[in-house]
Amino acid sequence: MTKNTAGLLSPVAWTAFAAALGAAVLIVPVLNLALPADSALHAPDYLVALMGKFLCYAMVALAIDLIWGFTGILSLGHGMFFALGGYAMGMHLMRGIAGEGVYRSDLPDFMVFLDWKELPWYWHGFEHFWFAMLMAVLVPGAFALVFGFFAFRSRIKGVYFSIITQAMTYAAMLLFFRNNTGFGGNNGLTDFKRLLGFSLLESGTKVGLYVASALALAGTFLLCRFVTVSKLGRVLIAIRDAESRVMFSGYDPLRYKLFVWTLSAVLCGVAGALYAPQVGIINPSEMHPGNSIEMAIWAAVGGRGTLIGPIIGAWLVNGAKSVFTVAFPDLWLYFLGAIFIATTLFLPAGIVGLGRLLSGRKNGRHGERS
Repeated sequence: MTKNTAGLLSPVAWTAFAAALGAAVLIVPVLNLALPADSALHAPDYLVALMGKFLCYAMVALAIDLIWGFTGILSLGHGMFFALGGYAMGMHLMRGIAGEGVYRSDLPDFMVFLDWKELPWYWHGFEHFWFAMLMAVLVPGAFALVFGFFAFRSRIKGVYFSIITQAMTYAAMLLFFRNNTGFGGNNGLTDFKRLLGFSLLESGTKVGLYVASALALAGTFLLCRFVTVSKLGRVLIAIRDAESRVMFSGYDPLRYKLFVWTLSAVLCGVAGALYAPQVGIINPSEMHPGNSIEMAIWAAVGGRGTLIGPIIGAWLVNGAKSVFTVAFPDLWLYFLGAIFIATTLFLPAGIVGLGRLLSGRKNGRHGERS
């Protein structure tokens, strides 16, 4: 076994990872495509899309954990990077239905409605899928690189950094709300019909997007794991715990923080690109600061600095949100706030931390008895 493989995951962890990935990419497609609609075990299309959305959220939670859990930098602006990836894919999907809108124009319907005469220059190229995916990576990454360079060089940290990231995503939201920016204004981009020639209404397409999201989440997890167990990861943890000592040891925290900050933004962009065709819309509300705060809660609930914890947290919190917004829509925000307060006061290490604590106590009791 090579050194990298041995350090990435233990044999038991590799087995669990392969089993979880296999179950994710096999069980749901079989339940949706192979079983008849009247079967009690049939997974309807809306459930497949919902689970695909949760997988995208889990990717965002991993990105948050990489920058917050391992580097100690709390971002409240990752919703913007997520939305930028979604807009890149949304622009491709809109270009794919040119001439099929209400106005039968090569321009998107909202541009025709606003009396635009030609396609803006920044929309060109999005008729190609590869270009849209490239932009879903490059635009969030470039923005994060520039923003992070000036913020980290100025040694802005702690709550001040969190505030300016929140201001960043709020400013972006207001910009995208404007009709003259060319991104659909308040309504955003919607009415998607096809992706790579496949109808987004077909069950097979929904399952394909779900499987792509599962594979992307698995790849994101392995990438984050590779980063955190490497020498880079040890430096990031040292920056989190004592940045001044890292500087005294001869390391420049700026380069390390800038790299992981940009990588985290890129991962959110990819998640957003997978998210948009599954929900059928992308609009400025995805950039609302409240969404970015909720993303941080996913990581906190699951357990920061664990990688697996944020995935669990994203699924649990969004699962609870799906139930509460249907049964008790007015109570969801109160419930979310209660979750965050309870986690901060009683579970600072999150669900995974609690599991490790209980496991340690159980092993300790066995040791005493023996």
